[in-house]
Amino acid sequence: MTTSSAAGARAQAAVPRSDLGPTHEVTNQPPPLVGHDGSEDPALLAALDREGAGWHLADLRRLGRLAGSEQALRWAEQADRNPPELRTHDRYGHRIDEVDFHPAWHALLDVAVREGMAGAPWADPRPGAHVARAANILVWGTVEQGHLCPVSMTYAAVPVLRAAPALAARYEPLLTSRVYDPGLRPPDGKTGLLAGMGMTEKQGGSDVRSNTTTATPRADGTWRLRGHKWFTSAPMNDAFLVLAQAPAGLSCFWVPRVLPDGSRNTFRIQRLKDKLGNRSNASGEPEFDDTVAWPVGPQGRGVRTIIDMVALTRLDAALASAAGMRAAVTAAAHHVRHRRVFGTLLIDAPLMRVVLADLAVESEAATTLVMRVAGAVDRAVGGDPAEQALRRIATAVAKYWVCKRVPGVVVEALECLGGNGYVEESGMPRLYREAPLNGIWEGSGNVNALDVLRAVGREPDAVDALATEIERARGGDTRLDRAWDELRGGLATAAGDPGGARRVVERLALVMQGSLLVRHAPAAVADAFCATRIAGDGGLAFGTLPAGIDIPGILDRIASVGAPADSVGDIRHVSDQDRNAS
Repeated sequence: MTTSSAAGARAQAAVPRSDLGPTHEVTNQPPPLVGHDGSEDPALLAALDREGAGWHLADLRRLGRLAGSEQALRWAEQADRNPPELRTHDRYGHRIDEVDFHPAWHALLDVAVREGMAGAPWADPRPGAHVARAANILVWGTVEQGHLCPVSMTYAAVPVLRAAPALAARYEPLLTSRVYDPGLRPPDGKTGLLAGMGMTEKQGGSDVRSNTTTATPRADGTWRLRGHKWFTSAPMNDAFLVLAQAPAGLSCFWVPRVLPDGSRNTFRIQRLKDKLGNRSNASGEPEFDDTVAWPVGPQGRGVRTIIDMVALTRLDAALASAAGMRAAVTAAAHHVRHRRVFGTLLIDAPLMRVVLADLAVESEAATTLVMRVAGAVDRAVGGDPAEQALRRIATAVAKYWVCKRVPGVVVEALECLGGNGYVEESGMPRLYREAPLNGIWEGSGNVNALDVLRAVGREPDAVDALATEIERARGGDTRLDRAWDELRGGLATAAGDPGGARRVVERLALVMQGSLLVRHAPAAVADAFCATRIAGDGGLAFGTLPAGIDIPGILDRIASVGAPADSVGDIRHVSDQDRNAS
């Protein structure tokens, strides 16, 4: 051994044993976001009671604890990382067209059905049943959203199937069941059914009147379909409402995967889509060839028959987008409570507080709006004509705007986590990939904006109902009053200008949100919203709230979001710098 080697060996021997081994210890990283109550959200809980479902509070809290659990997080990760697989044939060459899902998908779907997020509200006579379901979506939708697709379509299929009383009598009890019973078997022998829809085709997309799938009547009262669909999600559902061209025009049909005699109906899944997000959910291209179907509603009135289904799935698209905002804001709030930068907790950094407050305002506005629309749906189902009129226009308004806003919220929240937010394990990339989807499903932004314009031009009752709703905040904020007066004065001419549809619908959404917040949110939240979204005193990016906004008051609103009970007060802490800035 050389002198230098001996010296090195002596120096190495002098190093304490505790310094050997790992090169670092983990510090300044947030703990896992688990063990919280996903329903802990003052805006959501207040809306639950206000919209008539206060009786659901205990069950929502129970679901919230599950949504915030480590088990639910694991299910979401596993379902996303293990996408469904199509099996077109069995080992012997028989056509089977089955899709295999990871057990985590089934676990998530089992919870959703059991907790009444599928068809159950239609069998629940209590006022507020549809509001309770909407609250469940807002909570459970923070976990994973791919599995909510079959849930949403099943919920929306029930009122449509009532256009065929014999089919409804046979299948509605199974569609409203709280039992998740997967697998292709004769519907009559199952304890619960899931339903889907088949509308769009290659050549038409949203223009379903250009569909080429044909329907031919048979003497026994059934029909035979021949054609294809371009984007049919959840192909393992038990039955589908499908649009096809009958002799009298586009019509709606009930297409079961398995026929009553136990034989497989022709439903050839050509492939599964390789999607940007929504990876846990299968979306396929089925082909019909002498496929057995039963008519639903009058022949030639297919769009009119299925439009109720579309309206309800549009509400679910807005609910899921609001849930995505809630998940994103929860993750950001959790991170900044625990992460230090330059010796300071991020929650004490003035600019970060402004960013988080701005995100919180956006999320509360979305939650409050979608819960109000859910309340309108519930009361419309109960026979209230004014609420039915409000539902008609407010659903499309909410669908357009909330779905437009969620991508920006998710991106900004992801940035709050820095590089950690760009890593798959954080869950933020899954939210990011999911965020644009609801703006496309159930009619893109343009389709919904033009739908609102049609209501403005043709349905004065809908406009009157919306005006009545907004007027309830009259006198609460002069900025809101001025904006509504200006907007309402131009509605008559707006209906004739399709090129301006987005501008009008955006403004309608903002004024409706402002009206709700002025009446129901703390002054800090309402003032920030009206200053920035109504009066325009804010920048184009989140985190550009003007001076004088009550940042501590807004952050107090999300003080307990995502936080264990023993740390609820952390986010309420206001540094001296922030007090001076405020």
